[in-house]
Amino acid sequence: MSVTVKVEHLKKSYGAVTAVEDVSFTVEAAEIFGLLGPNGSGKTTTLRCLCTLSQADAGHLEVCGLSVTTQPHLVRQKLGYVAQEVALDKILTGQEFLELQAALYHIPRALIPQRIEAVLERLDLRQWRDRKCGTYSGGIRKRFDLAAGLLHQPQVLILDEPTVGLDIESRQVIWDILRELKAEGLTIILTSHYLEEVDLLSDRLAILDRGRVIASGSPADLKANLGGDRITVRIREFTPYSEAQTTQALLMQLPCVKSVVINRNQGNSLNLVVTEAAVALAEIQAALETAMLPIFSLAQSRPSLDDVYLAATGQTLLDADLAASAQRDSKQLKKEAMQR
Repeated sequence: MSVTVKVEHLKKSYGAVTAVEDVSFTVEAAEIFGLLGPNGSGKTTTLRCLCTLSQADAGHLEVCGLSVTTQPHLVRQKLGYVAQEVALDKILTGQEFLELQAALYHIPRALIPQRIEAVLERLDLRQWRDRKCGTYSGGIRKRFDLAAGLLHQPQVLILDEPTVGLDIESRQVIWDILRELKAEGLTIILTSHYLEEVDLLSDRLAILDRGRVIASGSPADLKANLGGDRITVRIREFTPYSEAQTTQALLMQLPCVKSVVINRNQGNSLNLVVTEAAVALAEIQAALETAMLPIFSLAQSRPSLDDVYLAATGQTLLDADLAASAQRDSKQLKKEAMQR
């Protein structure tokens, strides 16, 4: 398959804040490529640089063989971009909003009616076309925003958090639409911090942390690379870190245990990757009983993308998300937005 999007060693800072340290990936034609990571990991900045909305400090970016740096006008013709914040004007009807967007895309006037009909039909929005955008539910607003991104028939569709804030039914509608678009040959890049969304939709993905790619590949391969099942052990409801370290050293001696990570953000629970869960559970229980260590809880699960992130960083995506949100104050966020 041909490479449609190429990002090589992207770097981007806003003053003293480094948003993207070093990001590289390629996206092949007619695939869905996910960017997964917590808030502040560099996902949105990466997309903004790719879409010519922010200028990269360093790196090489291409879309359909065109340089984002030297051929931005041609790149924009190839891209459809749907930002995280819905861009609908509340006083316009859906029809008026799409007509405005078509004019901004410089679509020939004679083609505008059929283009609008096509996206309304595709996204099942005809019944909403004459109602004001301000009356729409979150799911309908997202679908009209997506419709605007498809009007000029782009070769690459870029979506920043396409289902954030939506209920599960509305999210499912968006997922089905994206699968259909991919089947028709559209290349799609999406960011998300919803694990199941990236897992279900993406052919391949890159996991970002603090402006760097820490893992990349297909969801199945990334989970398989962990090499076993996952077991979570909690010695106490809130285990002292020193006791968690003692338990970690003990469990690492078991032949069935491949790795043990202490999750400090979740009461110093221990996250294990084991070769055979049924055998490992019995051996872990026996080892803890022999060492006279209590067991508050013991759980088994198949590896997930969260386990991939945990193995690389020592914390879950949710924990990283919460930590990043706490560190980024509102004044800094406004400053970054102005600099974009």
